[in-house]
Amino acid sequence: MKQTEIWFDDVDPELMDEEDRQGLLDDLNKVLHHGKGNPNLNKGSESAGLTKYVGLDCEMVGIGPNGKENMLARVSIVNQHGLCIYDKFVAPQEEVTNFRSEVTGITSKDLQNADNFSLVQEEVSSILKGRILVGHALHNDLKVLFLTHPKSMIRDTSTYKKFKEMSKGNKPKLKKLSEMVLKVRIQEGAHNSVQDAQAAMKLFMLHRINWEKELAKQGWRKLKIKTNQEAEVLISAPSGLPNKKYSRAKNTDEYLKRAEVMVGCCPVLRI
Repeated sequence: MKQTEIWFDDVDPELMDEEDRQGLLDDLNKVLHHGKGNPNLNKGSESAGLTKYVGLDCEMVGIGPNGKENMLARVSIVNQHGLCIYDKFVAPQEEVTNFRSEVTGITSKDLQNADNFSLVQEEVSSILKGRILVGHALHNDLKVLFLTHPKSMIRDTSTYKKFKEMSKGNKPKLKKLSEMVLKVRIQEGAHNSVQDAQAAMKLFMLHRINWEKELAKQGWRKLKIKTNQEAEVLISAPSGLPNKKYSRAKNTDEYLKRAEVMVGCCPVLRI
């Protein structure tokens, strides 16, 4: 396998030998150090374009007294290969009282002639629709975007159990996770939303298969069946994948027996 192919969706880094796993880290480190990113798609690359998973990160400036309230100033989105597919500054909706430049890297010049919020919000919403969203502390990003996303289609590295264990049960910082897991230092100066989105995506992809299995188990639930009529059972995958027929059960006992083997799926009964 070529090292340039290791971002492909069917590769599980956890099953790689040490040499291939290190190759993955080396290859993705190059992506992380890509700079501010490019808002244009790299059409010449097999890895370019929208994918099943997309990573999101936002930078916020301060508004209101002492600049304590957050307002969106920049949005960056990467695909599951770590390539930037969207990166825009956002024109202020209110007076900025603190650019937080030492953290955000954003100045008043960056926001001059930037796209208005409603346009950016519409574009981001269109990209996220029907896709699994990856990021770190995504509730903050979604809040300033005034968007929601189905909980079953969110993969947040700040709440993943394995990562929280590394922080003694607390929500880990992305900077710390990147250093501990990826061996890459980020956020040493001003933050870079492209790099932060790439780091979160990289963390997720390294644990993707186990992560999805754990979510599938959490999504399992049984339905109380109040009829012995023949029923058609549909599987509804927690990740939002299309439903598919599973079986036809003649009675309650048979239904429950068959349902037990549906590890990680949510059966939906339709009479």
